[in-house]
Parts: sequence; C-alpha cells; structure tokens
Amino acid sequence: MSESEDLRIQRLRAKSALVLEAMEEGDFVVSPCIAVCEIDPHSGLCLGCYRSLDEIARWARSSPAHKRQLWATLLGRLPT
Repeated sequence: MSESEDLRIQRLRAKSALVLEAMEEGDFVVSPCIAVCEIDPHSGLCLGCYRSLDEIARWARSSPAHKRQLWATLLGRLPT
C-alpha cells in the first residue's frame, strides 16, 4: 500500500468514526467524500470514499437511514 493510499484510508476512517458517532438518529448525514475523486478501473470504486459511481450519484436522493447503512458498508470495503 502506498503512502498516499494509506493517508486516504486514514482520512476516511477518521471521518467515518466521527460521522457514525454523531449521526445515529439525525436527518443530516455527511457525505463520505474526502475530495479524492478518482475511480479505480478494476474495482469501479472511488479511491477516496470507496463508493461506486451509482452510490455517488444516488447519495443526494438517499434517505438518512440508507446513507448511514452505506457508511457502514464503506468501512467494510477499506483495505486492511
């Protein structure tokens, strides 16, 4: 794993911990975007937030419950 990839993963993990703790019941769910928008050609996932293009496109129209569920899914996608 490269140093830049490790830094991206650290940023997303740090953001996710804060977000999941703060948004258990609220209507507003912050986006997982960390402004590193590049789609991996092999996985089809963004290298910054680990969402697919479909998940990125649907984010604004998704319910808060679905957004929280997606956050939990994204954490499972992070490399170990």
